[in-house]
Amino acid sequence: MKSILTKVLAAVLLLSTSACVKVNFEDGGGGGTVVPTDPTSNVITGVISSSKFYAKGKWILKGYVYVIDGATVTFEAGCVVQSDVTEKGALIIERGAKIIASGTKDNPIVFTSGKPIGSRAPGDWGGIILLGKAPTNRPLDPAPIIEGGVGRQYGGTNPTDESGILRFVRIEYAGIAAEPGSEINGLTCGGVGSGTIIENVMVSFGNDDAFEFFGGTVNAKNLIAFATADDDFDFDFGYSGKIQYAISMRKPDFVDAGDAGNGIECDNDASGTNATPITRPQLSNFTMVGPNDATGTAANHNYSMRWRRRTQFVIRNSIMIGHPDAGFSMESDGTLNDYYVNGLSEFRNNLIHATTSIYRSGNNNICTAAQIQAKAESEGCVTLANSAAARLTSPFYSVTPNFLPATGSPALTGASFTGMNSFFTSTTFRGAMGTTDWTSGWTAWDPQNKSY
Repeated sequence: MKSILTKVLAAVLLLSTSACVKVNFEDGGGGGTVVPTDPTSNVITGVISSSKFYAKGKWILKGYVYVIDGATVTFEAGCVVQSDVTEKGALIIERGAKIIASGTKDNPIVFTSGKPIGSRAPGDWGGIILLGKAPTNRPLDPAPIIEGGVGRQYGGTNPTDESGILRFVRIEYAGIAAEPGSEINGLTCGGVGSGTIIENVMVSFGNDDAFEFFGGTVNAKNLIAFATADDDFDFDFGYSGKIQYAISMRKPDFVDAGDAGNGIECDNDASGTNATPITRPQLSNFTMVGPNDATGTAANHNYSMRWRRRTQFVIRNSIMIGHPDAGFSMESDGTLNDYYVNGLSEFRNNLIHATTSIYRSGNNNICTAAQIQAKAESEGCVTLANSAAARLTSPFYSVTPNFLPATGSPALTGASFTGMNSFFTSTTFRGAMGTTDWTSGWTAWDPQNKSY
């Protein structure tokens, strides 16, 4: 009798325990571990020191949440994570920690404002910060502190370091300014390594940059920066990763009032030193769309590409249209020399137009704008007569954009991948898409009216 009772009690205990756990077989760091869920609360807060699984459903991010070394947070496809309204949230994945947010086209993972329809605004919460152990050009003793007021270090010596997975993820209404010049971006990557997977990520209505990369080697595909206040893509401190297929679109009446909003802004460091590794993003198949002189365009919209302080770059097979000034601007002697004299930077097979000064030189003694244009056109670039000449279907700001090239568009042909890394998929088309719209199904161009 005692034996039977013991077995019954054991079975009951097993059932009650199993209701509070879930086996996580996601790739990228959580494989096979049993991680607890909390069925009594949907709040994510504080310091996370052991692995957690967040099932499909609604979760509240309350305050700055730190995932520390050794812990993995896994968000199931279809999760919606909304910030607390009074204690604005931010998710910080520290060095040695991981995030597994692997959504699908039909079930993306959304990080967004906690406010109701009609009242959401840029800066409703912080954003996502990934911190890794990949190289930067900052000293490591001590390691640098990431901007945004979160007080955490980034960078190291492992170029293949892994911080997890972001796949089919939307980040909406982020961008807390901790202090002037130190903001949380939609997605901040500090020293993130190439073992990290970033694919199909959309940042919209951010109050600062959409994507900023502080050093590191992480690669990415299918990125969208939509209606960002500051820069769409910002590279600093020795970033050397590769990105293919990216879209940036500016909202004409929305831009940072205290700074200039660019499609790309890039520096080696704040002082333009020769610190190594030199910042050198390798980019292909970008479509960067400015406000296109729409009625009510704010004054601080700026360049398509701003290669500033002593930086190098590779930008190929891309489209830049609709910005009010300088589609292609180089602003330091080191940047100009490495492009025009030393051949260490590349600008090839692109379609480009801007309202004024399509090409801009920071020092005419090295090369003039006309010389830059001649070099670019000799290397497959086309200087368009106007933005409409790109013949994209409907690329300028709306809640129903379409970036597909129309029949007869020069974007349908002319790409070249000669000499490029095998990471890049060879295409015939220039810009972010050819005949397939990869934004379909998982994006939200009108998140203000999205029901969560």
